[in-house]
This record gives sequence, C-alpha cells and structure tokens, in this order.
Amino acid sequence: MAVTDADFAAPIVTAAAEVAHAVSARVLFAYVNAVDDLANLQAAVKPPTKLIVVCRDPDEEQRARELSIAYLSVPAFDLSRMGQIKMATLIAFSQQLLKAGDVFVFLSGVVGHGIDTLVTMRVGEEYELFQSVGQPQLTEHIRRPVFEKLLRIALELAHEGREGKPVGALFVLGDHREVLRCSLPGRINPFKGYTEKQRNILDDTMVESVKEIAKLDGAFILKGNGVILAACATLRPAVAGEILPQGLGARHAAAAGITATTKSIAITLSESTGDVRVWRRGAMITEIEKAPRALVDPTSPAALKKP
Repeated sequence: MAVTDADFAAPIVTAAAEVAHAVSARVLFAYVNAVDDLANLQAAVKPPTKLIVVCRDPDEEQRARELSIAYLSVPAFDLSRMGQIKMATLIAFSQQLLKAGDVFVFLSGVVGHGIDTLVTMRVGEEYELFQSVGQPQLTEHIRRPVFEKLLRIALELAHEGREGKPVGALFVLGDHREVLRCSLPGRINPFKGYTEKQRNILDDTMVESVKEIAKLDGAFILKGNGVILAACATLRPAVAGEILPQGLGARHAAAAGITATTKSIAITLSESTGDVRVWRRGAMITEIEKAPRALVDPTSPAALKKP
C-alpha cells in the first residue's frame, strides 16, 4: 500500500517534539504549509521549547493566530529544503528569536508535499549558517530590520528577476565610511538629490527603484540604518577575502574582499543561479539555494507568481 504524505510526516513530527525536548531546544520551527495538524504539534511541544511556525502568506498567519501559536513570516519562494531552513533561520536570527548558543529543531519539506526533513542545530556550531557568531553583533553598527529587508529584496530579485530576465546584485551594509573609501563612484548616482528619509531601504516605496537599478552593474552601499549612499559603485578593497568556492566570480570576490577590509556585511545575488549569499569578514556566512525545477510545486504561491 502506498504511503501518503501525511503517513510519512506524522512520525517525523512526533520525533521532532521528542528531539526538541531531549536536547532542551529553545525553538522548534515548522513550516505551516507542511504540517497537517498544527494543534497536535502544538500539544506535543513541551517547555522549555517554544513552537514557532513559519508562514508564507496571510492565510497561514491567520491559521497560526487562531491557535495562538507564535509565527515567523517569510517570503513565499520555492527554495531547496535547506534553502528554506537557512532563509527562515537568518530572518529569525535578525529578529533575535535565536541567539548564540541556542539549540533549535527545524521541520521542513518540499512545498506542497508535507514534511520530510528534520534538522537539529546549535547556533554557533553549524558552519554554513552561523560562522559569524562571535564576531561583532549586527546591532553594533547595522540595524537588524535593515539586514532583513535587504535579504528579502535579494530573494525577491532571485525569484522575480526584472522583465522576465535574471539579474545579479551586490549590497554592502554598514561601516559605510570605510566602504566608501574602498570604492569608486559609478558614472551615475540614481539617488543624488534625495533626502536620507527618501532613500532609506526601509521605505517600501524605495524597493521597486532598488530592484530596477539592480539591473545595472556595480554595488549598492548603505549605512547601517538603511540609507542608500551609492549605487553602481565599483569596490576596490585593500585585501582579498578567503578563497572562493569554484564557480563564484567577480561579484562574490568583491563581497569577500570588502567584508574582509571593513566591518560590513554583504549580500550577493548570483545572476546565473539565483542563489543568495551572505558575506562577513571575508567569508561566506550562508548560501540560500533555489529549488531545482523538479522540486517546484506548480500550484505553490511562489510558482504562480513567477512571470
């Protein structure tokens, strides 16, 4: 007899609650769209673990509110299993739902096909996600909402492109004086003449302009509070970052170099693959991969939004 998605997911959900209790996990995360019985999961999670469900649209948020379950809102993108986990965990980290030393459990799976993945991690020990733990905190010179907003914009560009075509992008955030010293201005500055309030990335009216300008070559340079200082800039860091993984080009080398030279964070979007990477102190913190085409559910919200 064929095993259904629900039959496959049920023991994983039960095991997740047991693992979370056994390791005293601070949080158990689960994507709402992958859990058939949220009330059952809620009942299974015991203190000190807190259940936080990950929501991709307002309907899922409403479902969480009806059960009085804490939730984390993320963009509705088709990502690989680990891509889903990395994106949600970075957003949770930026909102201080996780901190250094925390243990957490994550339930995920292919969108539209239920849970099939259980991951347990300790913040600060998992190389890909939290290599930056122990470095200066993001709040030292970078507002966490700004980092999250840039991450979301990069992910939106990865999945929407512009005019049906993929684009690449590079955002450098924080330590702006040193970053500007290590850069050359572009031939044009699209933000010249605008007030700081008008060119703050936290202003939703600025998002479409940023996406349009991203089609041009060069980097965006931003203050830690979200004010865009320059676009189309050429980065000339004094030193190089770590040796890059094979296949990464000039944009990624610039991100590694500028974060090795300054106390900044860089976010890159690869034009060829659509993968989003976060860089700090000359190294890649994490890589959020798009889902292979074979894993994309054609009825998912993200698939339906694609041009």
